Amino acid sequence: MKQMKTKRWQLHGLVSPDHPFIREAGALLLQGELIAFPTETVYGLGAIADSGEAVQKIFNVKGRPADNPLIVHLAEIETVATVAEDIPEEAWVLLETFAPGPLTLILKGKSVLSPLVTAGLPSVAVRIPAHPVARSLIASVKKPVAAPSANRSGRPSPTRAEHVLQDLDGRIAGILDAGPTGYGVESTVLDMTVFPYTILRPGAVTLSDLQGALGEGRVRLHRSFDFAPTVQEPERDEAKDTEDTVPRAPGMKYRHYAPDVPLTLWLFNGKTLDSGSYDVRTYLMRLKAAFQTMVAEGVRISFLAYEEDLPILKAALGDTFKTLHVLNVGRRSHPEEVARSLYDVLRSLDPEVTDRAVMLGLREEGLGLAIMNRLRKAASEVIA
Repeated sequence: MKQMKTKRWQLHGLVSPDHPFIREAGALLLQGELIAFPTETVYGLGAIADSGEAVQKIFNVKGRPADNPLIVHLAEIETVATVAEDIPEEAWVLLETFAPGPLTLILKGKSVLSPLVTAGLPSVAVRIPAHPVARSLIASVKKPVAAPSANRSGRPSPTRAEHVLQDLDGRIAGILDAGPTGYGVESTVLDMTVFPYTILRPGAVTLSDLQGALGEGRVRLHRSFDFAPTVQEPERDEAKDTEDTVPRAPGMKYRHYAPDVPLTLWLFNGKTLDSGSYDVRTYLMRLKAAFQTMVAEGVRISFLAYEEDLPILKAALGDTFKTLHVLNVGRRSHPEEVARSLYDVLRSLDPEVTDRAVMLGLREEGLGLAIMNRLRKAASEVIA
């Protein structure tokens, strides 16, 4: 691919559509170029959504499969009707409640966008980002902006401008750098073209949040989350995630978020290590034996640990703990900390200094469900 110089505009403080950096980035978007920009979730890679040539660049630059649809980003709630039709009244309720914010709605689409955006589906995924830079950029071009995460496909999503440059420097026209993002995991995706409305990708807007807004019987998890205690089996086979089916939402079909070293995810039915129960002691003995085997084989291990687990692990693993390269991912009791740090930690794993990463699971509810969704897709091995 032809290399270009990627401009980096560093933004501080308040911004508006008239900010010179926003205007410059917007002009490049309108010329068909790709611009990376921060949202409250992760950095996005934007193209004008009604330009097939511009949208095709997203797939080329990311190495993204053409059957993986994109999310359309809008600046204002009322503009949803410019790209979608037959919008259910409850969609407006959710938009008034959660937008701008980390919620994407799948609605019946209008034929106003490049079909590449929707992967040829009759539906369109839309959201209104909360980040002022994102909204200012979209407002400046006065057009919908299609934007997946600004990384090479399969890699951990970017939560800092540096992550974008690691993957896409020289491949895109520019990046609006406003520092680290807030939530750290992608938006919740809710399919409103089926009923009950179905979460296809969990995020910071949780199942209980959506049920609180619409009622318990009106929102459910997709059947692929059959490991979750609150999962309900759908009557229809909507949004199937198979090799020969176009996924209805980003992140459903292909492996994502993988670090540069193999990641092993250890599950423990959502239990915590501080109970001191027989099950926990047995679990820690299994974990210690696995570490000892790997160390004996010369495997260099990075352990992605929750802050409150560290003293327990140090006591339980003994000298084995000293052989690990321990990375603190935040407190398991505060999953928002784990979400913010997750992709940054995954990207820090260097095959020059580590051969395998290991992380323990979280309880798969609330934001923990979103974190575990990403970890399950990132992991090369899951141990129950």
